[in-house]
Amino acid sequence: MKITTALDSTSLTTRYPKTALATTLFFMLALPFLLYVVLLLMLPFNRPEALDAVAQRLGWDLGHSPYRDTWYGVILVVEATTVSLYTAVFAGVTTWVERRIAGRMQSRIGPNRPGVFGFMSWVADAVKMLFKEDLIPAEADHLLFRAAPYFSMVGLTLPFVVLPFGESVVVADLNVGVFYLTATSAFIVVGILVSGWASNSKWALFGAVRGAAQVVSYEIPAGIAIMVPVLMAGTLSMQGIIRAQGGWPWQWFACQNPAAFVAFFITVTASLAEGNRTPFDLPEAESELVAGYHAEYSGFRIALFLMVEWANMWIMGALAVTLFLGGWQIPGVSVEMINQTRGTDVFPTWLWFGWQFVSLVVFAVKTWLLVILFIWLRWTLPRVRVDQMMALCWKYLVPGAFACFIFTLFWVMVPAPVHLVSGVVLSLGAALLLVKFALRTYKNIAQVKGARVDLTNW
Repeated sequence: MKITTALDSTSLTTRYPKTALATTLFFMLALPFLLYVVLLLMLPFNRPEALDAVAQRLGWDLGHSPYRDTWYGVILVVEATTVSLYTAVFAGVTTWVERRIAGRMQSRIGPNRPGVFGFMSWVADAVKMLFKEDLIPAEADHLLFRAAPYFSMVGLTLPFVVLPFGESVVVADLNVGVFYLTATSAFIVVGILVSGWASNSKWALFGAVRGAAQVVSYEIPAGIAIMVPVLMAGTLSMQGIIRAQGGWPWQWFACQNPAAFVAFFITVTASLAEGNRTPFDLPEAESELVAGYHAEYSGFRIALFLMVEWANMWIMGALAVTLFLGGWQIPGVSVEMINQTRGTDVFPTWLWFGWQFVSLVVFAVKTWLLVILFIWLRWTLPRVRVDQMMALCWKYLVPGAFACFIFTLFWVMVPAPVHLVSGVVLSLGAALLLVKFALRTYKNIAQVKGARVDLTNW
């Protein structure tokens, strides 16, 4: 009892408030900002010809150097490491955000001990996971059991190759970016299946089979719905799809085409199912399967599975923002205006970098809003049954996606003024729905005793 009291009353946050505040601000603001800056400075020069031009400007003839490929490989490794660090930081921050939102929705406090507002709880959890004992069941397939989390990690990191962060902030603008993203995300299914099989546990195997059936099924309506913005843009390039849109809501694909408006919700619903998010978290239903496909995992390996789940929300949100919500497009600023500020020199002007950073912030804000929506849905909706989940996919989402696809085939032949009118009408309708939703939410909060949200214990 004495030890518990001492730990509670002499925590580092209480004893060193300034240090706790500085550390919290570093992990909350400085670290993500630093990662963004590294991406912003490196990604525009990640092509060999751009690297040769920069080296020549610095007085080094890298084009004829025997170490050219080595330097290019080093830059790619640094970029990949930065993106991987970003996924880890995003997953950690998202755990804190989700636990705080869940606490508010359930009239709890949530994590509030480590750091200011309890923000350092995800760092403490990461350190704890690293040092926990790594247990492997005696009857498990040891090789596959160890390898399964890394299959899921591959499926998490590969889509970041084509996901744009800004106007020129992308690892590779592939002309088949949409196909690449849908193909590489399938690695997560491999990790789920392998983990359930290798665990030699019926509960883990049940969860793995559920996960495979769920992901494969919902890939179909998602893939068909994704073809709607592809038809509207006339390209499979992720950057090309964003450039075909505009910065204002009535210029987004979700508002220009009524079928795209429906396809947006189909894509988001299918993404929630593929990401095993509530109400579609059947592969890890704790009330039925203990913990599902990762029931036998512990330590660092379970941390990898959890990181994939939370970081995957960025991919889900970024995909929806890219295809339907204008991506990084800045309202009132065209791509041509940004390109004009680049200049003719090898090194772009600071104004060009400024616009790149603004586009990066616009994209991040849109994606974070969708991530918060995903969290909100998780703590609002109950888990559906397996038959309900499959019925929703095959009876409603697949026919709906096909209908959107067929409608768009004819919609692209409609004159441009009709697209503008549709964009204005649908954006106004979406704005009215958001206002109604906000008023309803305020009414629900006001009906709680006290009629106020108490934030004093944050």
